[in-house]
Amino acid sequence: MDTHSKAQRSYNMSRIRAKNTKPEIEFRQFLWSKGIKGYRIHSKIRGKPDLYFGPKKIAVFIDGCFWHKCPVCFKKPKSNKKYWNHKIKNNVIRDLETDIFLGKNGIKVLRFWEHEIKNDINKCFNKLKKLIKQNAQNN
Repeated sequence: MDTHSKAQRSYNMSRIRAKNTKPEIEFRQFLWSKGIKGYRIHSKIRGKPDLYFGPKKIAVFIDGCFWHKCPVCFKKPKSNKKYWNHKIKNNVIRDLETDIFLGKNGIKVLRFWEHEIKNDINKCFNKLKKLIKQNAQNN
């Protein structure tokens, strides 16, 4: 049973962003401060990565822990379980299909959970920096 009215729930859901979330903005600002540039933020490649380094063929996704079912901190919804389980399951399947598709097309995929950005942004940055360096050596 939902504790909010239908109108309140609708309003709450309308405020959730798909682009330019706090973790995405925080990570982009961190990259900028470290001198990492040359990425697109609204790429039209499959999966719509949060950052895409075109020439280096690296797609970066920053996944919300609830929406993409983080194995560390995902909490099952308490209301409308059937709807949410179906929705989240489809998100996880779509993420996997996207990773496979991009990989087959020579694009390396990095996925970070929102809690990883929040808890240790430097570790995320180092993973990206390492991949950028590897791609530079391979080209």
